[in-house]
Amino acid sequence: MARYFLVIALLIFSSTCFAQHFDSDIAIHRAKYKADFVSSERAPLKEADLPYLRFYDADSTYRVNATAVLLEGEKAFKMPTYAGTTADYIRYAKLSFDLNGKPVQLTLYRNVALAANAAYKDYLFLPFTDQTNNKETYGGGRYIDLKTTAIVDGKIELDFNKAYNPYCAYSDGYRCPIPPEENDLQLEIKAGEKKYMGEKKHRN
Repeated sequence: MARYFLVIALLIFSSTCFAQHFDSDIAIHRAKYKADFVSSERAPLKEADLPYLRFYDADSTYRVNATAVLLEGEKAFKMPTYAGTTADYIRYAKLSFDLNGKPVQLTLYRNVALAANAAYKDYLFLPFTDQTNNKETYGGGRYIDLKTTAIVDGKIELDFNKAYNPYCAYSDGYRCPIPPEENDLQLEIKAGEKKYMGEKKHRN
């Protein structure tokens, strides 16, 4: 009996340590996210705007291990932006996973122009919309950044806690890609960035 209670105590301790470590990782990620606004001249937000950013509490149930099936022979297509322009993308992989007991599929994209740049050749783009849009989150959907090197043995870690708003959520004048219809999720993703609570800016 004593051994049983020891095992239970160790499991509780391990679970608590994992939760604290996960919360810390997300806090560090969000601190860097905010710092990037301040350090970039192109960014729509300045330090005084950062208190208006909102996020869901870190939740490890929204970090999943997805199966990634690479797509061969895909042709480039024009992904429209909210500015009325387009950008060339290729469908790179199909991601499959379970989230809160429901099977989910998303398409992962690669920007053609960035892929030709050595500094961004590994960059992958995951735009999506979900049932929180226009309620708790930005109506135009959210993004997650990934890399080709993150796909190992047909698997990739996908963390919705790192989902962020496009610049269009904060200001007009930016060419933010519109998430394709195939990435419209019929469920709520209560993780990542929420609606910006500040006043929307106007870019010259």
